[in-house]
Amino acid sequence: MILATPVTADGLSAAAWGRAHWVGVAEVTAGEITAWQIHEVAWDESHDEGTEGSHHARIVRFLKEHAIEAVVVDHMGPGMVQVMTTMKIPLLPATAGDARASILAALA
Repeated sequence: MILATPVTADGLSAAAWGRAHWVGVAEVTAGEITAWQIHEVAWDESHDEGTEGSHHARIVRFLKEHAIEAVVVDHMGPGMVQVMTTMKIPLLPATAGDARASILAALA
């Protein structure tokens, strides 16, 4: 399963999804993270540029390009929740601390 979560530069769980600067992408197999990569998405910088729809489109492109199957997050705006619902991407609860541990806890 491939999951995404907002992260800080040092790999900790970050707050909001739509204003994330970095997103961690994990591939989880048999309860273990088998691949991990942090992407600088700069959604915090692009959030207020253009319309809400154009911002959501940037995020949707990222989700599709990385074949994301679930998002681990502590906060997401209602518009983005609707996008995730439409895409049938589950939202799982994030925990503070190490983002990789948060992903594994969300799947437990």
